[in-house]
Amino acid sequence: MNFLWAFLIIISYIFALCTGNMDKINNSIYSSINDLVKIVVTIIGNMCFWSGIINIIKNTNLINILKKAIKPIINILFPNEKNNKKAVDYISINIISNLLGIGNAATPAGLSAIKEMQLENKEKNKLTDSMAMLIVLNTTSIQLIPTTVIAIRSSLNSKNPAQIIFYIWISTISGTLMGIISTKLLLKIQKNKFGR
Repeated sequence: MNFLWAFLIIISYIFALCTGNMDKINNSIYSSINDLVKIVVTIIGNMCFWSGIINIIKNTNLINILKKAIKPIINILFPNEKNNKKAVDYISINIISNLLGIGNAATPAGLSAIKEMQLENKEKNKLTDSMAMLIVLNTTSIQLIPTTVIAIRSSLNSKNPAQIIFYIWISTISGTLMGIISTKLLLKIQKNKFGR
């Protein structure tokens, strides 16, 4: 990949030199850097805000209310983790963070959940069904409030940054449902085939 990017940059410079457009290349580099800094600052501010919200939720009774609300879903998707309270707590935080569109806040909770599940795992070199499901759920992740995408659109001067919410609901819900169904089917096939 590094070779590809280097090749494209060199070709761009050679083409610009041959066509007399070096000033346009230089201008685009500086304007791109300016846009990049603006986007990064917006995303960092957004992440700090929502990570703070997650920490407030974790340290108040609201986390227990949210956990109770998603407990039936967790029991269906992670039946083997019903007695692993710490893993269920981390899974809940992971799901809540993803619902709020804060992937960066969801990742530490997901890793902690995997760590807790690994303690109970008898075959340490293999993923458990719960681990596989969490990876799929975290990767597809339904986003009710796509905060990062809205922040990027806002930083690029979109007239209506939240206009895409409905489409994100459709894509993330359908993607997550397909991920869950596929995972359940593949795990069932694997159990039937290999007796796991």
